[in-house]
Amino acid sequence: MAAKPHFQLPITILVLFLALAFAALASASDPYSSPFGFLKNLEGCHKGEKVKGINQLKNYLEKFGYVHYDHSNNSNSNNDEFDDLLEAAVKTYQKNFHLNPTGVLDTKTVSTMSMPRCGCPDIINGTNTMERSSSNHGRHLGSFKTVSHFRFFNNNLRWPAGKTHLTYGFAPQTPPQFSSIIARAYTKWAERTHFTFSEVNFDSADMKVGFHGRTNNPRDTFDGRGGTLAHAWAPTDGRAHYDMDENWADDGVNPSAFDLESVALHEIGHQLGLAHSEVEFAIMWANIGPGQRKGLHQDDINGIRTLYRV
Repeated sequence: MAAKPHFQLPITILVLFLALAFAALASASDPYSSPFGFLKNLEGCHKGEKVKGINQLKNYLEKFGYVHYDHSNNSNSNNDEFDDLLEAAVKTYQKNFHLNPTGVLDTKTVSTMSMPRCGCPDIINGTNTMERSSSNHGRHLGSFKTVSHFRFFNNNLRWPAGKTHLTYGFAPQTPPQFSSIIARAYTKWAERTHFTFSEVNFDSADMKVGFHGRTNNPRDTFDGRGGTLAHAWAPTDGRAHYDMDENWADDGVNPSAFDLESVALHEIGHQLGLAHSEVEFAIMWANIGPGQRKGLHQDDINGIRTLYRV
């Protein structure tokens, strides 16, 4: 009688291949596989501890304006000690993002810090653009007064009075599908504000838009997928840079991709003069998750109207 075929080895290889494939898929959807993944290992850390990775936390909070260390000498910025400055920075971050300001890296704080976000600082030259104030920029709209929580850049930077038509242009090599999505975001701002926009040549545009990565423009300090998504400059600079390494989408439902229109709406807000808002549902909230689509919020519209007195 002929021997039966022996399929054990091929089946073993198939099982191994599927296991690796599922592991890769899980890793791709794991929020801690991002450049901010180091934060997961710091959960529970507090002042007085020395844990590997705290140095990265200091760099993270310094990047977004929460702390400043003297880098001219061998300062505490170069070690893994959870010092007084870091505790104060964590508390300020927690206040900005509506967390319990304990100074401890609890689960909610780590989860919020791990979220992909805009690269523009929350605190600029010592001014906390997300800090709540008693006035909250309350203003009269029609026959009633509304309380808003939008914020502006230092010195209320804005486009000159009377300049209500602004042009934008895309850097060479910008994928056409990306430029069309971002153009649509400019149109949505035009529909809700006194501004109008039109596309022109990149070199002559008021707002210059480009995609950059870690290799072709180190000054942008993009960090790969899932960390800093984009950043923009206040008026009248008007530049906006998007991370070319991100997995961009145009549907707001892909759980492993970022909705480019939503991110563009946020960065255009910066180009118009809005800083980060303390309202989580506003487009000017600093964080956005994969698979999330957002539109302009009334807080964003009130911010532009107040900034430009219209």
